[in-house]
Amino acid sequence: MPMKSRILCALAGASCLATFPALAQSAAPAPSDAPAAPEAAVQNEIVVTATRRSESLRHVPMSVNVTTGDQLQKLNLFDAKDIQQVTPGLELTNTSGRNNTTSLRGISFDPDQGTGPAVQVYLNEIPTDAQTVYTALYDVAQIEVLRGPQGTLRGLSSPAGAITIRTRRPDFDAVSGSVQATATSRAGYNVQGGISLPFSETFAIRAAALVDGNRLNQVYNVSRKERSRSRTESARLTLGWKPNADLTAYLTYQYLESDSSQYGQVVGAGNAPAALFGDPTRSGPAATVGDYLSVTEGPARFQNHTHIINLAADWNLGPATLSFVGAHQFSKLQFDRDQDVANAVPGYNNLQNGSVPYKVDTAELRLSSNNAGIWNWGLGAFYSKQTGTTVSAQRSDSFFAPAPIAMGLYLPINSVATVPVNSETLSFNATSRLSLGQFRLEGGLRYSILRKIQTATIDVTSPGFAGFAPFGIPAIPSFTLQQPGIPAALQKTVDRPLTGGASLSWEPTDTLTLYVAYAHSFRSGSAAVAVPLGISNDLILTHPEKTDSVEVGVKAAVLDHRLNLSLAGYYQKYDGFLSRFDGISYNCRDFFGSCNNAGPPINNATDNPAVNGAFPFNYNGNATVKGIEGTIDGRPTRFWDFSLSASYTHGRYDNALLPCNDYNGDGVPDGNGAPRITGSGNVSYCRSNGRLAEIPDFSLSANSELRFPVGELTPFVRGLVNYRPGFFAERSSYDFESRTLLNAYIGIRGKDKRWELTVFAKNLLNQQRITNISLGNAIQSTSFGPYDSGYRTINAMNPREFGLSLSFNW
Repeated sequence: MPMKSRILCALAGASCLATFPALAQSAAPAPSDAPAAPEAAVQNEIVVTATRRSESLRHVPMSVNVTTGDQLQKLNLFDAKDIQQVTPGLELTNTSGRNNTTSLRGISFDPDQGTGPAVQVYLNEIPTDAQTVYTALYDVAQIEVLRGPQGTLRGLSSPAGAITIRTRRPDFDAVSGSVQATATSRAGYNVQGGISLPFSETFAIRAAALVDGNRLNQVYNVSRKERSRSRTESARLTLGWKPNADLTAYLTYQYLESDSSQYGQVVGAGNAPAALFGDPTRSGPAATVGDYLSVTEGPARFQNHTHIINLAADWNLGPATLSFVGAHQFSKLQFDRDQDVANAVPGYNNLQNGSVPYKVDTAELRLSSNNAGIWNWGLGAFYSKQTGTTVSAQRSDSFFAPAPIAMGLYLPINSVATVPVNSETLSFNATSRLSLGQFRLEGGLRYSILRKIQTATIDVTSPGFAGFAPFGIPAIPSFTLQQPGIPAALQKTVDRPLTGGASLSWEPTDTLTLYVAYAHSFRSGSAAVAVPLGISNDLILTHPEKTDSVEVGVKAAVLDHRLNLSLAGYYQKYDGFLSRFDGISYNCRDFFGSCNNAGPPINNATDNPAVNGAFPFNYNGNATVKGIEGTIDGRPTRFWDFSLSASYTHGRYDNALLPCNDYNGDGVPDGNGAPRITGSGNVSYCRSNGRLAEIPDFSLSANSELRFPVGELTPFVRGLVNYRPGFFAERSSYDFESRTLLNAYIGIRGKDKRWELTVFAKNLLNQQRITNISLGNAIQSTSFGPYDSGYRTINAMNPREFGLSLSFNW
């Protein structure tokens, strides 16, 4: 390709790019400024551990996306959520600053629903909570996104996939390391590095550290006169020990401290919520997406303190290898936030604060054959136990009218929820792999015993209310109540699922693999904590979810291994898909405007108030997911790498009856107008064939690097494109616009890649598109109409940001 064409191709981005992980490279690629080599030697082999063994991605009967640590540094991806930019169909979001949501193959998950995640995250082969893992990325060796149900090879079952993150280990042969410093035009900074120190042929250590600061969602709070902000500090120490050729062990300790203030963004004209009483006080100014404004009057602070100890050991016994992986994690997540994100009640802070401990001990023991012949096998046992007590204190005031807060027309109520966590997983698995010429049959089963005890105590106190005769509100004496957060009959669950799968592969040549795979996954249901009393059991306890999937795929290497291609199609059926529905208006037997088990039957036509409030409810619904994924990546020449990956997923409910807000009674979700309940239940229900997650069916990611060696220096240009088309979301009743994220990089690196200087622009097109939005305006219900904030709460693409990055390797 002529030099001019190469330059145009690199600058054009997606028009000349083609698919797979990000700038995928071989395990030991030739440096871009190495001496010229025959074109036939330019290859691109990707090695993964998706099947718990190191093997070429081309031979793995599973759809997998790979991002190496080098690519994270080159593309300045410092947050785990950024890997969605190089992985189509993957959505990683944090809508509130507190909970991280992972979506894959059209399936979403809210950590507040209390079930296992739809996509399980593993750090060095140990399941870890996303809130900790997604905080920062540094000194990473490789990230693999495994698509489709998981329930055989790793300890926990998950229906949509798994993300495995493997950190770098010590080098026993030589001192090596790297350091990278980055600064951006929007007050962002990131300094990270790692170094390996071999003390002998049998003992080495690796130390790594990170300091990171940024403005998160780039939102400015006009009420508090401050911006969203985050600072993360973390350090990791890994000890490596190889006393002989048969035994290897690694002991890792990681400490992390994160402190962030993420204010919720709003759009809308704003409002004077108490104007009915002549109060002109507004919830805030008019706000568009590009204003990046918040109007919250209270705080939004989230802190994470984490300690993780991990031990991994392999002992070669000759015929088989005995492997152990174990970890202890203690995280304390503290939060302090104003739940009135859109300032629906000006002058009022609906405060919530508390702490969430995450104490988890995990151990796995595996015995795997070392046979290089026809048959290989594996046996394993896995154990995990989580404990800790969550404490959350919040205001649960009951408003009598949309009046100025100074009038005091509300019953002050303070509640404290104490929620002990006690869950335990014990599982046993067996795998088998039979190779007969060009065919390979492999599969396995996992039997699990899942025990969960969910209890909660809700302490409610109030100083009472003096009464207000003009509204017919009688005096209410002070009171103190203690009530169970979960009914006794729903507190204990035990599930004994059998999960697993099988695959058949055909490799007619060393460069071509065709496969068909089946997988079965399971997730336990969960009892919701602190739901309003008087709510029916179907809104408290969800049933287990089961899913079956079939995948057919082909993988190939062409042009003398310069290009890797992959194509997979799949069909997945969900029996009782678990999901969470936020902000659902409810009505129940009344007690001072709240709910109680005593009282007259519900009458949604005459109850006053017609709506007692809003609550997030978990619910089951049958669903079907089907789609196709295609990738191509490679290094056509030693001067050019490229990668293109595309995904189409059609994930929909199957005529499921689900909780909804249906204020006009037409059976379709809506959120504007006077809140009310349709039907005879505590909430409205709508029939749905809609999306399982508010993400588009199609997505595409592409990136490329083009190099221009000049002596000992190598100038380069690099580009990353991520595209999501527009779509209509039924749950939020909103037409999302298409999104094209374009990141551009230009720089120069030194001889043998010893150093690199890069200037970059993220979101070069400066698109400011909504990525998540609430259903209707944020409101606060009262007996005489709602406080209407005039705003919808949203998340949006971050605006354009320029940066400079400098790295050194040795």
